[in-house]
Amino acid sequence: MKKFRLPFAAYPPLAALAVLTLVHFEAPAQQPAPAPKSDQKADQKPDEDLGDPIKVDVDVVSLYCAVRNKQNGLVNNLEKTDFDLAEDGKQQTIRYFSRETGIPLTIGLLVDVSGSQQNLIEIERRAAGSFFSSVLKQKDVAFLISFGADSELLQDITGSPRLLQDGLRRLRLNAGVGGLHPGPVPTMSHQRGTVLYDAVYLAANDMLSKEVGRKAIILITDGEDQGSTLNEKAAIEAAQKSDSIIYGILYVDRQFYGSFGGGYGGASVLKHMSEETGGHLFEVDRKHTLEDIFRQIQEEMRTQYLIGYTPTNPKKDGSYRKIDLRTSSKDLKVQVRKGYYAMPNQQ
Repeated sequence: MKKFRLPFAAYPPLAALAVLTLVHFEAPAQQPAPAPKSDQKADQKPDEDLGDPIKVDVDVVSLYCAVRNKQNGLVNNLEKTDFDLAEDGKQQTIRYFSRETGIPLTIGLLVDVSGSQQNLIEIERRAAGSFFSSVLKQKDVAFLISFGADSELLQDITGSPRLLQDGLRRLRLNAGVGGLHPGPVPTMSHQRGTVLYDAVYLAANDMLSKEVGRKAIILITDGEDQGSTLNEKAAIEAAQKSDSIIYGILYVDRQFYGSFGGGYGGASVLKHMSEETGGHLFEVDRKHTLEDIFRQIQEEMRTQYLIGYTPTNPKKDGSYRKIDLRTSSKDLKVQVRKGYYAMPNQQ
């Protein structure tokens, strides 16, 4: 099992990560004509010299989105003409459009195993096992990370439900060190907290940035972060740069918080992270079990639209570009990432 360790020095800008989908067309390089053989026909001419290869770069921003009606139901029968798109307030032309249900998925499941989730881990284990068994289709892959006092990769990217089940069996409480810390002078150590933002960053940057196709981070937590090296902004930025959608599942052990006489405030954090990346916030309560929510996420990931456009602003200066995607009907709401970073192409 691999434990992620964040270097204390702040991370350098992710200049190598591009959220633009690069479609690169290149004519095959012309090879030198072979020397004629002694029995070559007299009228057979060597290949003509076509000069240097012709290279054409077409940068397309790809947007995976879901559309919901006023009843929060998914809408899957829209056409290209039903959408209106703008970038930084300027109208854009949608060049590519499809209703995507078959593009392979890469799913990162991040499970909170900090002290506040101790009583929920077994429920999360069972529900996640059923989810992996039902959601993974041919060519789909997933990985599993637990996070508490630190982040741990329990299962690397795989298409095997069996290996993912094995990883789920390794979920365990990770609340840091408490009590007296041994040493020449005994000192009191405290629980290090929950490295939520670090875990999201590592899932996006280390695991998903080089993957292709549709990418999703499913985050099961109460939304409390107490100890990350990075902040919420850095976590969201990493998800956006890796073109990953965050689905937040708010799962709170109210008895735990009640015993400490306090409340929790993680809902707003999860909602913000989900909405900024084009995802959705779900909450486990009396009416919605974790199994129910996993089914809803599965349905949403299979009911997405793929929209592509070439920005009217061709600069790749690393700046953040705001995206505004709407439908012609005011009764419908589009779930799509709020923007992207116009990063230079990798050489």
